[in-house]
Amino acid sequence: MMKCMLASPFDSTPTSFQRRPLLLIAISLLAGFSSPKLSAQSASPPSPSGGITIQGTVRNAAGEPLAGVYLRLEEKDREKPLETKTDAEGTFVFSPTRGGTYTVHAEKSGWRDAVAGAFALSLGEKKEIDIVLQTQSAGPSSPSSGANTSRSATETMEFKDEPNFTVAGVTDYSNLGLHGSDATARTSDTLATATVALNSDTTSDGPNATSPTSKVNLERAREQLRKDLATKDRAEGHRMLGNIDERLGDPVEAVHEFEKASRMDPSELNYFAWGADLLLHRAGKPAAEVFAKGAAAHPDSSRMLAGLGAALYSIGSDEEAALRLCEASDLKPADPAPYIFLGQMEKSTSAPLPCAGQKLERFAKEQPGNALANYYYAISLRKRERSGENSTDSHKAEPLLEKAVSIDAQFAEAWLELGNLYFARAAFDRAIAAYQKAVEADPNMSQAHYRLSLAFKRIGEESKAQQEFQVYKQSQKTEAAAAERQRKEMRQFLIILKDEPTGTPRH
Repeated sequence: MMKCMLASPFDSTPTSFQRRPLLLIAISLLAGFSSPKLSAQSASPPSPSGGITIQGTVRNAAGEPLAGVYLRLEEKDREKPLETKTDAEGTFVFSPTRGGTYTVHAEKSGWRDAVAGAFALSLGEKKEIDIVLQTQSAGPSSPSSGANTSRSATETMEFKDEPNFTVAGVTDYSNLGLHGSDATARTSDTLATATVALNSDTTSDGPNATSPTSKVNLERAREQLRKDLATKDRAEGHRMLGNIDERLGDPVEAVHEFEKASRMDPSELNYFAWGADLLLHRAGKPAAEVFAKGAAAHPDSSRMLAGLGAALYSIGSDEEAALRLCEASDLKPADPAPYIFLGQMEKSTSAPLPCAGQKLERFAKEQPGNALANYYYAISLRKRERSGENSTDSHKAEPLLEKAVSIDAQFAEAWLELGNLYFARAAFDRAIAAYQKAVEADPNMSQAHYRLSLAFKRIGEESKAQQEFQVYKQSQKTEAAAAERQRKEMRQFLIILKDEPTGTPRH
């Protein structure tokens, strides 16, 4: 909806989990609605012979030219293909004499075959393409915790010839294919949105810009990009086109463009964009497949592991998801994003997650001025106390929650948790005060009104208890209506998994 060093999309406030702009596209409308780089690349003159020229370079994953690659140019209405080989510089040229739809096949012993196209060309047009071949012996390895390796990421970035899934279309929101309760589904959606926010390809306009000027400009930019790519096929252009398609409400086209970009250039940026877009549209298992391959090929990418953790959580692999996020936090201990992902998951699961307590403790110790760091560590401690791991953890949690609300007095969730802690100790007056602070910070927080109703009832304030209960019911309706609006806006991929029997596509 997706690594280099990034400014974190999170800050220390309770609203820091809000969505950053999801997609960035460098569009200069006053300069011709195209990327300067792509425009320069597309400025190839027509074929001087009046025929068609298809030329390009074949390289390995490290970007080095490959000589002696056998190439075959096929046209759907021509029985006999044209053939050639790359020269010492890895370049090749075809000169078909008629217009048509062409596909280039590249083969070399010891390397995986590759296909470029199909693309439609008319007489007088010139097409430039780059083809990347992967060695047959290379294969992805599983990321190890804290592993530090000097291997080239592109040398190990290999997908199978086809991924183990197909995006068959889109449908409206449903809970099909999701694990757990509505609360778990909401956490999955939050993590998906936050994962996309980690994409360095971001824009301040967001993915659903609907103002007339913005939509017209995006449509013009898309058309120009398509013209550029017809002349000079570049991974960057496909990724940019995917960004535009997503913003224009065409997620199926977008995800296909992200896949093309990843196949042409298996960079961390391209694979993250592909995985994040799958996750954004609730394709958890395909997203996990993409992120797993990306993490194996880019073992130093913290955000790739974070995306993998979010995807695994969305398909019910909670413990495995936590382990991947713990690895991400080890790669970049100062980056709050993996900890916040972990804290969100820890808060929503029924049992404590492996390694979460240790990592969230480090988060709180290393970032003591971060309200979320204190809050999530307190949540973890209280969960471990309730599970029987440590009966004294609530006493450690109390000062952490107090610190969180002192850092940010509008942190409604921290006030609510502090009230719950006091309520569990039968300190009802203190609980009421904390719940009232939560309501002040977020008047529509239904749980705060509900807990406040219970606390008033415990001290015999029946009229106040009834009043808060009525507010609770109204707030619950408001929250449900907001959730329903979000569901109606959700466009969810229909996925066919190739390792499962054919039938109705899965969501």
